[in-house]
Amino acid sequence: MNMFLTLAFLFFIGSVSGWVMELLYRHYLAPENSERKWINPGFCTGPYLPLYGCGLCIMYLIACLEKYIFASNPALSKTVLLLVIAICMTAIEYLAGIMNLKVTKVRLWDYSNEWGNVQGIICPKFSALWAILGAVYYFLIHPHIIGAIYWLSDNLAFSFVIGLFFGIFIIDAAQSVHLVAKLKEYAEENEVIIRYETIKSHIRTRNEEIRARYHFFRPFRSDISLREHVAQLKDTFEKRKNNKR
Repeated sequence: MNMFLTLAFLFFIGSVSGWVMELLYRHYLAPENSERKWINPGFCTGPYLPLYGCGLCIMYLIACLEKYIFASNPALSKTVLLLVIAICMTAIEYLAGIMNLKVTKVRLWDYSNEWGNVQGIICPKFSALWAILGAVYYFLIHPHIIGAIYWLSDNLAFSFVIGLFFGIFIIDAAQSVHLVAKLKEYAEENEVIIRYETIKSHIRTRNEEIRARYHFFRPFRSDISLREHVAQLKDTFEKRKNNKR
């Protein structure tokens, strides 16, 4: 089994699994969702989160490097490995967050209320959660990954499912990029950073007020334009810092 198909398989599993975890977290644990509504998480419309897909691929690659960690104490070796996973996952989260802020002027998630946060993008709490997820992966999932890959090599018809997933994902991502381009245009005109989840929540609230149908997998669908929704929330957005001298 070549590395490309292996990573494609892991990206598929990680993206879908991450979406399910985020869905359950936002419904049962997220403090901002006091009404315990079901919220479609993430950047895309469909049931997948590419950040988690990339994360699972990174965890797999790091775990495969364990034999190169020169530590005489096995416990120390595993501790170093989990620490590296937590650092790498936090770095990926930060890069994804800062790129969205700098390029699209959109904040996909906000940790501003969390202790020790950096620009509202990363914080110790969620870095610790990445470490826990890394431990769960290393001890409970990674030992079975090789078996899953062998199964995939013996059932190549499943590669059609992976191909179908990527086809849908690419179309979905393109539509989401088009949506974010509209938000970016407004953000640049008004010198603000737009909170992605705030827009989704606002549209849902409006639909409930006018008794319109809420589309779980199309959270931006509304009877008025996206620009009108954004304009109504203009005063709630954070102002961009002007770096010009």
